[in-house]
Amino acid sequence: MDGNTPEAKLNKSDQPSPNWAWTTKLVVGLALVAIFLLLIVRFQTFLGPLITAILIAYLINPLANFATKKLKLPWRISVTVIYLLLVLVILGLMTWGGFALVEQVQNLISFIESNIHLLPDLVAEVTERTYEIGPFKFSPTGINWDDLTNELVSAIQPAIGRLGTLVGSVAAGALGIITGTILVVLISYFLLAESPGFSGQEFNPRQTSYTQDLQRINTELNRIWSAFIRSELLVVLISYVLYTISLGVMGVQFFVGLAAIAAFGQLIPYVGAWVTWISFGLVALFQTNTPFGLPAGIYTIIVLAVSMVINGIIDNIIRTKVMSSGLKVHPALVLISAIISVQLFGFIGIVIAAPIVASFKLFLIYAIKKLNDQNPFEGLEVQETVEKSKWALWLESFWQKLKTWIINLWRRLWKRPVQKAQRVESTQPDTVAEEGRD
Repeated sequence: MDGNTPEAKLNKSDQPSPNWAWTTKLVVGLALVAIFLLLIVRFQTFLGPLITAILIAYLINPLANFATKKLKLPWRISVTVIYLLLVLVILGLMTWGGFALVEQVQNLISFIESNIHLLPDLVAEVTERTYEIGPFKFSPTGINWDDLTNELVSAIQPAIGRLGTLVGSVAAGALGIITGTILVVLISYFLLAESPGFSGQEFNPRQTSYTQDLQRINTELNRIWSAFIRSELLVVLISYVLYTISLGVMGVQFFVGLAAIAAFGQLIPYVGAWVTWISFGLVALFQTNTPFGLPAGIYTIIVLAVSMVINGIIDNIIRTKVMSSGLKVHPALVLISAIISVQLFGFIGIVIAAPIVASFKLFLIYAIKKLNDQNPFEGLEVQETVEKSKWALWLESFWQKLKTWIINLWRRLWKRPVQKAQRVESTQPDTVAEEGRD
């Protein structure tokens, strides 16, 4: 047979491609890593919007799956309808409360900045008194409060000034924010519309010796990101509602802006809670009109006590209820990751700090165990149980009883008009029959 015939050429083309040597694989792998790092450095400003678009697509993916499976809609139509509703919600939030929220945060910062110099006088007025509790007398005059408050003012003023500049730039760049939001939504839409099953459950690499490892890593990454992103955003929303209601009932000025600060503070361990309490304390202390004419010091203590109770409820009940499984990451590492991520990805870095640390921990443990010839997934099946305190258990029991009472009350209230309507319907045939006999 002639070697130049089409059949011979076809047989030659069917021969398998030769494998690369390990040195070639090493060079290509290092080159890909270098290109990846170069792209991150070169296009760092686009990382934040890109990650935000991916997160939006990740959050909307379950809704699109539900519409496709339950409503029998095509995938693209489901995604298009959901994104149209999302655009309407965004426009409604911007026109109804978005710009008003930014304006209130600006007024809040200006209020604190213009009254921060009064802090030493207010502290001196409170600490120079002698307080009597039964037979005991207490006077905090032994502490040098002047130096302490002056140091506190000198530390807070620059931070407040920078924060005011940041919020002012956000308000001034409203057009840029709207344009960026449209770009993020479009990227997210095309990403999800062209990628059915975006969650990664259909991840099915070719059969190799590491197929099982890749599938297990994909499962763990999905668990980490789905358990955190949706749950943490739900915690932020619940926190915002709770703080808005509680601060509004207590008559705290700028309660909408303060609730937003407290809600986003839930994303940052340690620092978020302290920023929340300092903001609440300063506004309550500087506020001129207090409910029932309470002294500024007593009013501040009440506001701080209520905020600490709410924060405890969120951490010990709501967060443990919402989180299906813990990320098993130390809060200090999350704080460090938030500081680094905000430099790389912008504000969205605060949101994804915890899952980034958990993902990095997963890969690090995998690499270390493989280097020691151990099973890299040993112990992942064991779920850590969260030990709850007694008061957390009591609050959880109280919430269950309250929820049951509300449900029963709603059923009783709903049952009455239904029974009344049924009685009216049952009397109508008798009336019609009597009219027929007449």
